[in-house]
Amino acid sequence: MAQAGRASAHAVRREDGLAQFAGIVMVIIGVFHAGVATATLFQESFAVVLNSYVFSYDVTAWGWLHLALGVVAAVAGTALLAGLPGIRVPAMVVVGVSALAAFLFIPYQPLWSLLIIAVDVAVIWALAVHGRPPED
Repeated sequence: MAQAGRASAHAVRREDGLAQFAGIVMVIIGVFHAGVATATLFQESFAVVLNSYVFSYDVTAWGWLHLALGVVAAVAGTALLAGLPGIRVPAMVVVGVSALAAFLFIPYQPLWSLLIIAVDVAVIWALAVHGRPPED
């Protein structure tokens, strides 16, 4: 009986750790987005503009989009760290939008975009696993 109590306590700690991981990484994603936004807004040569890409937008618009995503991701990550109830699914949506924006930004900054997509997928995984009930 004591062993079952220890196993369920371990599962709760694991879930809390995954939520903390997701929150911390979301704040970092927010900082990354804000950094790219700052570089894009104040140094237009930062982003390489390709004329033949299907999704070609103004570089300044990308800067503002990344700044907004950075703020929203950091706020959602902070809400996760604070343990706000019901924030898990909205946080997954924010990270999904972040991954989509990074995908569309690939022609401008390919390595950065692929890194953000990979980190976004890790956060979605952590939040999805965090929402499952502990296994027996």
